[in-house]
Amino acid sequence: MLLNYIIMNTTIENGISEFSLISDSRKEELRKLSEFVSLKGGKADLIFICTHNSRRSHLSQIWAQIAADYYGFDEIRSYSGGTEATAFFQSGIDAIRNAGIEVLKLSEGGNPIYGVNYSETAHPIICFSKKYDDAFNPQRGFAAIMTCNNADKNCPFIPNASARIPIKYEDPKIADGTPQQLEKYIERSQQICREMLYVFSVSTK
Repeated sequence: MLLNYIIMNTTIENGISEFSLISDSRKEELRKLSEFVSLKGGKADLIFICTHNSRRSHLSQIWAQIAADYYGFDEIRSYSGGTEATAFFQSGIDAIRNAGIEVLKLSEGGNPIYGVNYSETAHPIICFSKKYDDAFNPQRGFAAIMTCNNADKNCPFIPNASARIPIKYEDPKIADGTPQQLEKYIERSQQICREMLYVFSVSTK
């Protein structure tokens, strides 16, 4: 476990050192989420939404929670959902593990539940594929962060959301079945890590 924490802390430090890789236009997109967090006084529910809730939305949920915790935002709760439920894709899990984060399978079946452990003191992040309005997720007052074009286009209105914020990512699925598959997932995970750290670095309580 100690080795995992060392690897994760290195991943975080690398993410912070790479803020300069984020373009000014992208920073403006990310600041919309920072402003929501600040408007809520650092106490906010965030739902990251993608069509299948299998890749980008899970990676965003995990890194947003870790970034919030890193910057001392103890009352941020991060969730994910889709326009349909599938399963957390294995290469996404592998990318998270590559960053030094422990992922435990808590249930079996076609849509397993996972516990993501990133701290000895924080509760595990619970990850499984679900629709964005699933009972597990907050039902009102949350920010709906749209992480893919399809979800953004197909869900022009998210009921009971206090804000709707597009932060879109290229789908690592494009590399599925190729020798670069895991590399692409790790690349996307690192990008999301970097950008979620930036969001909370400029947020205020």
